[in-house]
Amino acid sequence: MSGSSHTDAAVARLQELVRIPTVSHRDPARIDRQAFDDFHTALADCFPLLHQHLERIDIHEHAVLFRWPGASSARPVVLMAHIDVVPVEGTWQHPPFGAEIADGAIWGRGTLDDKGSLVAICEAVERLLADGVTPAQDVWLSFGADEEVSGDSAPLAVAELRKRGVTPWFVLDEGGAIAHQAFPGITAPIGVVGVTEKGVTSLELTAQGRGGHASTPARNGPTARIARAITRLDSAPMRPHLPPPTLELFRRIGAQAPAPLGALFSHGTRLSPLFTRALIAAGPEAAALVRTTIAVTTLSGSPALNVIAGQASAGVNIRVMVGDTVDEAIAHIRKAIADDSIEIAVVERNEPSPVSPMDDAFSLIESTITEQFSDAVPAPYVMMAATDSRFFTEICDRVYRFTPFRMTKQQREAIHSYDEHLGVDAFLDGIAWYRRLLEGLPA
Repeated sequence: MSGSSHTDAAVARLQELVRIPTVSHRDPARIDRQAFDDFHTALADCFPLLHQHLERIDIHEHAVLFRWPGASSARPVVLMAHIDVVPVEGTWQHPPFGAEIADGAIWGRGTLDDKGSLVAICEAVERLLADGVTPAQDVWLSFGADEEVSGDSAPLAVAELRKRGVTPWFVLDEGGAIAHQAFPGITAPIGVVGVTEKGVTSLELTAQGRGGHASTPARNGPTARIARAITRLDSAPMRPHLPPPTLELFRRIGAQAPAPLGALFSHGTRLSPLFTRALIAAGPEAAALVRTTIAVTTLSGSPALNVIAGQASAGVNIRVMVGDTVDEAIAHIRKAIADDSIEIAVVERNEPSPVSPMDDAFSLIESTITEQFSDAVPAPYVMMAATDSRFFTEICDRVYRFTPFRMTKQQREAIHSYDEHLGVDAFLDGIAWYRRLLEGLPA
């Protein structure tokens, strides 16, 4: 197969899989299970060698593990991705499940999160199998089907690996990127590798009242108290601080920044308070690097315009920074609200993930970034979103998050939003990156 047809086939396979609307929902009744069945059928058709040579273990619903036996099983590696995508919102330039190619990119829900990674992994494995390559170590592929709703796929995959006595040398999931336009004044792309991730905790704030007819409103009703709680929260962010991975990130990119910004980045430890204030002032993306964030996401009140709510509630999503705890975040919220009549219910709670070491496993990922993306500065960071990989910290000390695709700021903003798209060349570079990583596994 020529290089051009090889490329065209890889892109076509991604298009085919993006066109299947594998949307996950918290309500099982809303899930289109046929779409997930169709995805697995198409995946087997797209990657016949992978399905022929790798052991397949069905985990949960549509989640699967694949085991690729290596020359050794002493230091097995797990590569992760997920099949499911979030629902479509907003107005798209191109159909969200059309997988159209325009302006040098493949447009569609899941191209970046996370079918692009899944297909790139499978493509790399398929090509290595076609070339008769046996990896130096066992390679496990873990493909979840409910990552977007924090489902059971990943915990059950971990349980299966534990049952089989598999202790991974390292785990690599989505997250990070070859990030262009990552920070003001930094022209070089940053190859950010998540060595930890914030803990995800969700709360529901509820205010109760008598309710009644809208013609006779009383002061301090449920909606007013919820509104007051929200504004108080908005005015009371948690204390900022810089965890070690963030300091290392800025130390590494300091050489790329113009003076005096470069000096500030390079000496973040000694100039921590000043540095922290500068990041907060740089906008929400930078500010999220230095503190636990609190976002009010859902609101509910009266079912009708002429009815006073008997109950009003607000959903709160917390991303707990490394160095903080869930209990500290909840205590902060209680104090900020300063209203004992507001009930606080914990919907889910997850502490920040342990910080993975920057040892030989990290060095392999780092060197592979440098080989494939010579203009990029590899660096650790604290991932702000949640991934399935957080469950794998139970069986592995080295859990990393990196998506080997070039992404502009606009592309990163499209994740979970509208106009999600992945550059064709970026996709092909990602396939090459996974292949380099697998070829570079040490004996």
